[in-house]
Amino acid sequence: MSVEPHKPVILITGASSGIGAATARLFAANGYRVALAARRLKRLQELQAELEAAGGEALAIQADVSDAASIQAMVQRTLEAYGHIDLLFNNAGFGRTKWLEELDPQDDIAAQVNTNLTGAILAARAVLPSMMHRRGGHIINMSSVSGWLATPTYSVYAATKFGLRGFSDALRREVGVYNIRVSVIYPGAVTTDFSTHSGASRKTALSTPKALVLTPEQVAKAVLSLARRPRRALIIPAITGLSVLLASLFPWLADWVQERIFTRPERGF
Repeated sequence: MSVEPHKPVILITGASSGIGAATARLFAANGYRVALAARRLKRLQELQAELEAAGGEALAIQADVSDAASIQAMVQRTLEAYGHIDLLFNNAGFGRTKWLEELDPQDDIAAQVNTNLTGAILAARAVLPSMMHRRGGHIINMSSVSGWLATPTYSVYAATKFGLRGFSDALRREVGVYNIRVSVIYPGAVTTDFSTHSGASRKTALSTPKALVLTPEQVAKAVLSLARRPRRALIIPAITGLSVLLASLFPWLADWVQERIFTRPERGF
């Protein structure tokens, strides 16, 4: 595979579907060489073929972000293929939305922490030596509004996203002197297969209003916006930032509202 130093390179974890795949399509269309990483190799290869048929350049890499050796191999293969990594998009993640006492210690709790938080930390660690050597790079971490506003049944998921926010703040202050940017994106509800794997079972009919539900393509555009104009944080849709602000200013009100409209009906009180 040819190495073209002038073409930027993005490494995307969780690239086999949803936000990751949409981001890969958008960045490939905007001149990026795209390293596609996920566990489902067949889907990555299909996406690679799609991007190449459209004139893009892509590389499918089977990787498990819950495994440190797999992460290191993923970064090494990208560097061998393209010579450098301009942008790491830490997108891989999943959620189990149940009451804490119902979560399995390994499959639900440890697995979320390992994938959503530890995996992102180790991926960032793996790309840093190359970025520091080149005196430049950008790491974009996929968080969630749950990284600001924790809701019932999202206890462990929210913990990983809050952790990712703290990690990103500290890392930005560590590596900024090397001209490495660190950004976090905080989307609200997105039409992905998140709910399919979350294990959620609701008695109430509460859901995010359709007008506020984002598509993977909308999130991908926000990622591209961050790549072009790096910022510390981006909450989307913008109106969701109002909920974050209110919960920060009036935490007692957030507690009361969520208990009244969700916890009590769901718990059967």
